[in-house]
Amino acid sequence: MSKILFVMTGADHWTLADGTLHPTGFWAEEAVAPYEAFKAAGHEIVVATPGGVVPTVDKGSLAAEVNGGQENADRIAGALDAADELRNPIRLEDVDLDDYAAVFYPGGHGPMEDLAVNADSGRLLTSALESGKPLGVVCHAPAALLAATGAGGANTFAGYRVAAFTNAEETQAGFADKAKWLLQDRLTEAGVQVQAGEPWAPNVVVDRNLVTGQNPASSAPLAVELLKALG
Repeated sequence: MSKILFVMTGADHWTLADGTLHPTGFWAEEAVAPYEAFKAAGHEIVVATPGGVVPTVDKGSLAAEVNGGQENADRIAGALDAADELRNPIRLEDVDLDDYAAVFYPGGHGPMEDLAVNADSGRLLTSALESGKPLGVVCHAPAALLAATGAGGANTFAGYRVAAFTNAEETQAGFADKAKWLLQDRLTEAGVQVQAGEPWAPNVVVDRNLVTGQNPASSAPLAVELLKALG
């Protein structure tokens, strides 16, 4: 049994271009699907957040319409309630990568607020990439890659192929014209090669030890790839 580190947003809001604070956090399915897959495979999970705050679930991610109906929405809400690790996070600042076999970042708009500019997370991502350990990042969580820079200031992930929440999806979700910046644009500017798939369809990209997913539907297939990489 190995330990897998879940690095999660500590934000409960996302600041829009007009200064409005949009309530958010992590996206339920993106935490639950990998959590269940890793636990079923016998792995231990440790959650880390900036400052060790208990992560907030985006209430919108518990709605029936984004979970294929009320039954599955209730199942996902129940799975979150049963995940004790989510209520007992450690401080991201105290993480020792040597303790973990793999690292996973679930998304939601929360990472756009905090992890995108969190230097501790950026250093951890750089170390994880360089270590060769499986590193999984899904949906909006690739925003955290923006904080990963090398000694010369270049982005650690420049030249890597990734999947991430696309401009088309942000437009369809109704936030593209409200956001301060768009994830696909920022990653591209940093030299990261975004491989955009069809909106809302599963899209997982594997580039060396980096495994990324485009959207909530990509979280379960991403977990499969991470487990393969763990052997």
